[in-house]
Amino acid sequence: MFKEIYKYRELLKTNIRKEIRGKYKGSFLGVLWSFINPLLQVIVYAIVFPYLMRGTGDDYLVYLATGIIPWTFFQMTLVSCVGSIKANSGIIKKVYFPREILPISIVLSGLINFFISCIIILLFCIGYGVGISWHLVFVPVFAILQAILTLGLGLILSAITAYVQDLEYIINFLLMLGFYGTPVVYKLEMFASNSILITLVRYNPLTIILNGYRNAFLYHAVPGMHSLIVLAIMSFTVLAVGMLTFKKLEKGFAEQF
Repeated sequence: MFKEIYKYRELLKTNIRKEIRGKYKGSFLGVLWSFINPLLQVIVYAIVFPYLMRGTGDDYLVYLATGIIPWTFFQMTLVSCVGSIKANSGIIKKVYFPREILPISIVLSGLINFFISCIIILLFCIGYGVGISWHLVFVPVFAILQAILTLGLGLILSAITAYVQDLEYIINFLLMLGFYGTPVVYKLEMFASNSILITLVRYNPLTIILNGYRNAFLYHAVPGMHSLIVLAIMSFTVLAVGMLTFKKLEKGFAEQF
C-alpha cells in the first residue's frame, strides 16, 4: 500500500491542494476561513456555555479553544472521508489509482488546516495570560496521532459507505453523540469520577488527545507516558484495521455506483 501511494505521490499532492483550495473556492477570503471558522465557533460556545455551567474558571476560553478546534478537525475530516468514495465514483469507474489516496488527502489537508487553526489557540493563550512554553513540542505528536486515528476510521467508514450509503447519515448522529461523550466544552472534574460513564469518557481516545493539547497549550505540562502509549496503540490499531477493511472492500467500489 505505502509503496503504491509513494508511486502516486504527485496525485496525492494535487489532491491535497485541491482539498484545501476547493473547500473555500469562490469565497472572498479563501483559505483565511480556515482561521475564521474555528474562531467564530469558539466565540459562540464561549458566549453560551459559561452561563450553562458553573465553575468553568478564568481560563475557560483557552480550555474551550483547545477542545473545539481539535474536535472540528476530527469531525469535518471524518465526514469528508465517509463520502469520499461516493463523491469520486465517476473517476473511480474510469481511471486506476490507489483509492486510499482519497481519504488520505482529506486527512492531510485537514491536518494542515488544523495547524493553521492552532494560531487561534496561541492568540488566546497570550491574550488571557496563559503564556506559551516549550511544551508546545507535543502538539505535533498529538496532531499526528489524531490524524492516524482519523485516517483509520475514515478508511473503514468510507469503504463500508460505498456499499451501505445510509451509513453516512448514521455517522452524523454518532458524531453528535461523540461530541457530548468527549470533554470538548465541559470539564470532567465537574462530574462524579467513579461513574461508569465518566470512566468510558476518560478512555475515549479523543479525550486523551484533548488532554494532550490542553497540557501543551494551557497547563504547560508533559503528557503522561501511559496515556501517550495507549493513544498510540489505539491509533495504529485503528489504522491497521482501516487498511485491511479498505483493501478487502475496494475491489467492488466501481460496481456500487
